[in-house]
This record gives sequence, C-alpha cells and structure tokens, in this order.
Amino acid sequence: MVTVDPRLHRIVAAQPFPLLFATISGAHLYGFPSPDSDFDLRGAHVLPVEKVVGLEVLDETVQDWLPKPASNQLPQTERSLRESRSRVIDGLEMDLVSHDVRKFFGLLLKKNGYVLEQLFSPLIIHTTPAHAELKTIAGGSEGRTGVITKHHSHHYFGFAETQWKLFLKESPRRVKPLLYVYRVLLTGIHLMRTGMIEANLVTLNEGFRLPHIADLVAYKLAGPETSKLKDADVTFHESEYQRLRTELQAAHDASTLPELPSDETRGALNDLLVRVRLKSFRSGAT
Repeated sequence: MVTVDPRLHRIVAAQPFPLLFATISGAHLYGFPSPDSDFDLRGAHVLPVEKVVGLEVLDETVQDWLPKPASNQLPQTERSLRESRSRVIDGLEMDLVSHDVRKFFGLLLKKNGYVLEQLFSPLIIHTTPAHAELKTIAGGSEGRTGVITKHHSHHYFGFAETQWKLFLKESPRRVKPLLYVYRVLLTGIHLMRTGMIEANLVTLNEGFRLPHIADLVAYKLAGPETSKLKDADVTFHESEYQRLRTELQAAHDASTLPELPSDETRGALNDLLVRVRLKSFRSGAT
C-alpha cells in the first residue's frame, strides 16, 4: 500500500474545475524517485458547458507550473512540461497538468502512452465512478478490445530514442535518462506481450531480471534528481538499448493487439463523455 501525502489531496481539491481523476506520474510512478523529485500530477477535468459550446474552447489543458522566460515561449509538449520548473504548492514541489475530458478521451484513441499510464496509474489522488468506468472501457471488457493497440509501440520507441540521445549528449552523464530508457522499453515490451500497462521499472524487472537495473535504481533513489554516473559503461548500455529495441520490435510484430480501437470502444467513450458532460451541466444548473 502506497502512502500518499495528504497535502496532495488538498492541492487537487483546490483545482478550478471538477476532476474525473488525478494520479501521480513521473519518477514516483516509475519506481525511482530521488529524495528531491517533484510530484507529477496528471488528470482529466470536466469543463462547464459554457466553455465548450462556443467557437473557442478555453482551458482544455490546465497547467500549474512556472513557465520558462518569455523569450522561449514555444508550444509545450510533454517533454518540455517535464523540463519546466515545478511550482512549490503547500510545501510540495510539483507539476500539475490536466486535460478536459473530451481532449483526454481523444488522446486515448491515439497511440499515446502518456495518457494510458496516467489513467492506469495505481497512485491515485482523486477518483470517481466515471474514472473506474473509463479504465474499464480503455482496458477492454466483454468482447470489446479497448484503446490499446499494437501501434502504441511507436510511442515507446520514440520516447526511448529521445532519452537515449539525452543520455549520450550529457557530460557527466546522469542516471535519470538512462533509467527512463530502460523503463520505457520494458513498459513497451510488456504492453505488446500482455496488453497491460505497467510503468514501474522495479515491478517490470521482476519479470525481465536485468541485473544492472537494481543498482541504477538504488543510485537514483539515494541521490539528488541530477545524480551523475561516475563510471557509465556506455558500450554496455548501448548494447542493452539496441537489444531491447529489437525485443520491442519482435513483441510488436508478434502482438495480437488490434490495429485500431473498435467502433464499440469509440462508442462507449462517446457515451461516457456525453453522460459526464450532462451531469456537469445539471449540477451547475441547480
């Protein structure tokens, strides 16, 4: 049982729109938070009807973070959000991002591993019956295939490549991007083989049994977020990186996951979205 800091509940409760759910992502979910790691809170919120029926939809994404200087106002991607400076709220350093339910459901229908991991994160700060229903729809049940497809492997290929390049270009090299490389590839392989999301590297390695993972995780857990590797065996890790990429490709090729979410799944998501929005409208009208 994971103990959740009660301040996180208070922070989530203070958000401007009702939340369908809020979970912890990032290093805490992945199993290797440093003592100074911030909390990455992710979720889905429900905008009031008046914000979604006009020509422009405002507040589709709510971000509670300190922006970079005005000279670098580039569109924010998931990666740049991770690199943004977190806000300190109620004594906790955190990065909070939530999407309106329509946008979040749309992202679920794409090969987006981020939202899958957020939805299925076991580190739950806030939940609702609709959150539980959404997980059932996304995971598949009663003959419905869910939103997970074999093409989610492309997300993990791309994420791993980005983190590997980051690891190589730094000097001295940090342990964090290297752990991300292993975490992402093992998550992708596991997903292709089982159709199940598992983002915790320690849990994943119980099955993969890579002997070097435990030492890397221990090093990250004991040191600051910017911990450097003194003697990184780049040749060894590059060999492992290429081997696991090959394994992910083989898992993709052999996967029985569908090519696309089914029409039944899309219909179930649409039905849930309509009910959630109408419930919000009726609540606001009373």
